[in-house]
Amino acid sequence: MNVVDSLEKLDASKPRVVTIGKFDGIHLGHRALITRTVTAANQHKIASCLVTFDRHPSALLNPTQHKRELIGKRQKVQLVSELDVDEMLELSFDETLANETATEFVERVLVKGLGAKVVVVGHDFKFGQGGLGTIETLQVLGRQFGFTVIVQEPIAVAGELISSSRIRDFLEAGDVANAAKMLGRLHSNRGIVEHGLKIGRQIGFPTANLSRDAEGYLPRDAVYAGWLHDGPNRYPAALSVGINETIQAVPRLVEAHVLDRTDLELYDREIIIEYVDFIRPSVKFDGVDALIHGINADLVKIKSILAGK
Repeated sequence: MNVVDSLEKLDASKPRVVTIGKFDGIHLGHRALITRTVTAANQHKIASCLVTFDRHPSALLNPTQHKRELIGKRQKVQLVSELDVDEMLELSFDETLANETATEFVERVLVKGLGAKVVVVGHDFKFGQGGLGTIETLQVLGRQFGFTVIVQEPIAVAGELISSSRIRDFLEAGDVANAAKMLGRLHSNRGIVEHGLKIGRQIGFPTANLSRDAEGYLPRDAVYAGWLHDGPNRYPAALSVGINETIQAVPRLVEAHVLDRTDLELYDREIIIEYVDFIRPSVKFDGVDALIHGINADLVKIKSILAGK
């Protein structure tokens, strides 16, 4: 997949099927939209192109209400590439773009920049200055500029519509299992393992501390059953999100203890951790002995959960 950050880096003379959106989770709803784009491109025998933004529009337009996105840039690129998209264009969502009218955006990006023949959007798609551009606006502009519009209807899981905000609600409640159902995959973080206080190692449970700039939304402070991926290797792991206040509080982080392994050297390596299920909320134990007892009880539950995965 060709990933670029400006229109000028793409061949404007090449016709395309284009989809546009924030794609801030690549959940099942996004996947349906992208798959439909790729299918249409194959039918027309032209390129498929996903247009997204370097940040969620609310980060600029409503920063006090903006919440961290479910995935980071590299996670997004990896997930989109797995869906056989030919090109991914990441536009800078700045004041200039925010103030561009719907017509200006269509003419500059879709028509002159991408040669769009088909545009695929979600049912709630809005665009242009103030979000005034609607699907009906896009259809009118399509007739004017010579492209057709496909609208992807919403996707539901167990009768509930999938959305990034709903997935975030699940994660904030620690419900990683239901978040995974809407994502169509396990929720994950991706980052570099950094040196910490090494308290876990001192009490017999060495952990890999993920750097605080790791990609992926952090779920509720709690202990989870999950997986740690180091390159091609996948290990069962106990995952802890929180501030580790029993012994010495630290800024909020996620750390992973690989079950039944004390020989792994993961410092400075990029790893991926995946959340499988909630075990218990974070608590402050009454001393080291109580902490060790609690960890051992967690590990028994985690081993049982992961044994069936």
